[in-house]
Amino acid sequence: MTDPLEALGGQIAAACPGAVIGASVTRGELRVEARRGELLGLMRTLRDDPRFAFAQLMDLCGVDWPERPERFDVVYNLLAPVPNRRLRVVVTTDEATPVPSLVGIWPAAGWFEREAWDLFG
Repeated sequence: MTDPLEALGGQIAAACPGAVIGASVTRGELRVEARRGELLGLMRTLRDDPRFAFAQLMDLCGVDWPERPERFDVVYNLLAPVPNRRLRVVVTTDEATPVPSLVGIWPAAGWFEREAWDLFG
């Protein structure tokens, strides 16, 4: 029997093959690793495609891994209210390469993006 979250990760990867690097389930949570340059298309698909329906950006945060060349993870936590699913989307970047803004997709992203910028620069 296939885990529903693993199946969802496979569906997302199939819908956006150029954007998804990988998908995994850890501790009952689905994580999708995405290519930074394809982030906007992936997020629009996750919001607009009725198979996914991730209508809300719940939050955005950053993680610093100083030992990696692309030392920063930008982590987006999404919610599909119906059927009450959550998804974590992660992109990596370095100290000089910007990550596209999601304000055009979820206007509330502006606050989270400013907070992350204040903390990580």
